[in-house]
Amino acid sequence: MKVSIFDVAKKSGLSVVTVSRVLNNSSSVRQNNREKVLQAMKELDYHPNASARSLARGKTGIIGLNLTTLHDSFLDAVVKGVNDKLAEHGYFLALSISTHYEDAFHRSLFQEDRVDGVILLSPLDEDEYVMELKKKKIPFLMIDNSQRNPSVTSIIVDNFKGGYEATKHLIDMGHKEIAHIGGPDPFLSSRERERGYLFALEEAGLKPYAIERGTFEITSGYRIAKQWIDSGSLPSAIFASDDYIALGVMDACKNEGVRIPDDVSIVGFDDQILASQFRPTLTTVRQPADKIANAAVELMLGLINDPAKRSVTIQMEPELVVRESTARKA
Repeated sequence: MKVSIFDVAKKSGLSVVTVSRVLNNSSSVRQNNREKVLQAMKELDYHPNASARSLARGKTGIIGLNLTTLHDSFLDAVVKGVNDKLAEHGYFLALSISTHYEDAFHRSLFQEDRVDGVILLSPLDEDEYVMELKKKKIPFLMIDNSQRNPSVTSIIVDNFKGGYEATKHLIDMGHKEIAHIGGPDPFLSSRERERGYLFALEEAGLKPYAIERGTFEITSGYRIAKQWIDSGSLPSAIFASDDYIALGVMDACKNEGVRIPDDVSIVGFDDQILASQFRPTLTTVRQPADKIANAAVELMLGLINDPAKRSVTIQMEPELVVRESTARKA
């Protein structure tokens, strides 16, 4: 026999009205009652009719998420966290993978009659997205945006602190010749990580050994490290703006017989899956993917329920994870 909303109400010990409010994501339901209903739905394997619900509340039950790549375990973790959290609230996640604003909108995913809201994850062409979404009056928020925008709800990581702690760790290990390989300049995260690096050096009375501009790719780190090795100018320590750059540096060092961490210490950023699987394991700065995902869903639901809600910027704390790629300067 098909499970009904009445069965869920009976199982949870609550009224049909309360169950209905939970299904429609009403903010008037107490959290403990919401959890009782969700638990009863799970135990009964109850799946409300999505189309009926959408018609009743004038919503699609779908949140769009745009990102530029799936080849990134940190972004993957954020997407999975958002998907799982949305499912708890009866929403589905629709992905759009595109490197340019034009591509995303030509696919017509982000139309007001197709999604209830949009999450932009590390967006490029940020201004164009903001302008179009505001014009269409679609609730949206940004994660890891490229510029600070107080008129847009955003979630960012304290990249300045992450860059500072990564560099200070190397300084505390006795290193004085510390180089930095930055990410692409358009990204706020790249600029802030470099600013943290420079601040830590200045605080310690040190000057930058070298600053190179890279891309968030293994080949970028490999190329720059190889140039340093070939010219005999390899520093004793390197802070890379992301783990892929750092892994490229490690690969070049291994190929050229440079020992890690005996000859050079290396720190990355993000805590990609490979950071703990590569040997030696990579010291890095971890971004809290689970907390970012949870905050994104709570903010998104708030914007959907109250489109006039005031924009906020939430800043998350990174965490230095010390592994085998760094050691005290001999």
